[in-house]
Amino acid sequence: MNQPPLPEEDPGSNDAPLGGVHLKYLHHCPRQLWLYTHGYRPEQRSDLVAFGEVIDETTFTRRRDIDLGEAKIDWVTAGAVIHETKSSRVPAPAHAAQVRHYCLLLERRGVAVRGGVVHYPLIRRTVDVPWNDVARAQARDDEALARSVIAAPATPPRLPRRECRGCSYLDYCWGD
Repeated sequence: MNQPPLPEEDPGSNDAPLGGVHLKYLHHCPRQLWLYTHGYRPEQRSDLVAFGEVIDETTFTRRRDIDLGEAKIDWVTAGAVIHETKSSRVPAPAHAAQVRHYCLLLERRGVAVRGGVVHYPLIRRTVDVPWNDVARAQARDDEALARSVIAAPATPPRLPRRECRGCSYLDYCWGD
């Protein structure tokens, strides 16, 4: 049986670090975020997650991950531009939210961040993610919302099934 994180590791506390996956899950499905932070982790068994890892490992091979502890940025270029690679064929708000979160994490470490780019190698497309006062406020609001979802006493409701296609939590939420 999976145990919840220890209190000092609980991402729902105001000082606990949040990673990019927390923000991605928040925007994709609050239930997914809640389950993830409470110990349910089916990602290891997901073919789509494995496919995403292959895309990450085989594209932009000259770059180096930047490990911040709570988050791992795919790479950062000169001028502090954050880059994130996604295996998706469809750009999603969750991807931009993840990049904004990385911008906020770097800025808190004293880096003068310029913005970010989400790369979609399967469709050969990029999406620019601006970093300004509006984006900064969005990133902070997202952190607060993620913490409130994580701290909720019960699992949030599941999304309509059509929105769960490809989710590694599908069997848990919709298993019969």
